Amino acid sequence: MTKVFHHPVQIYYEDTDHSGVVYHPNFLKYFERAREHVIDSNLLATLWKEQGLGFAVYKANQIFQDGVEFAEVCDIRTSFTLDGKYKTLWRQELWRPGASKPAVIADIEMVCLDKEKRLQPIPEAVLSKMLG
Repeated sequence: MTKVFHHPVQIYYEDTDHSGVVYHPNFLKYFERAREHVIDSNLLATLWKEQGLGFAVYKANQIFQDGVEFAEVCDIRTSFTLDGKYKTLWRQELWRPGASKPAVIADIEMVCLDKEKRLQPIPEAVLSKMLG
């Protein structure tokens, strides 16, 4: 069974368009924050400073099923799988309170890169954190 990580997100007025609904690019920020919590921001910062390793979005696909509105507190549900030694596949869903289906679904492919933007194996410390 796939482990699901939960991350709350507060919808602020600044996140919305003129109609009070979240402006679509902001979902990528919410999903990024949730992934950062899965891996751990301190670990990510250390890897970059000490080893020059980081992660980049290789591919992103979002499906919008329902509008998300100002002042809601939503739940981002994140799961992932490893796809070889360089890439992770993330499924992320943003759920509105009391909803029967996710408002937004994202499939994100991430790769591990060095400072010269060359593919690198996902570090053991990251794998341990994600799988632990």
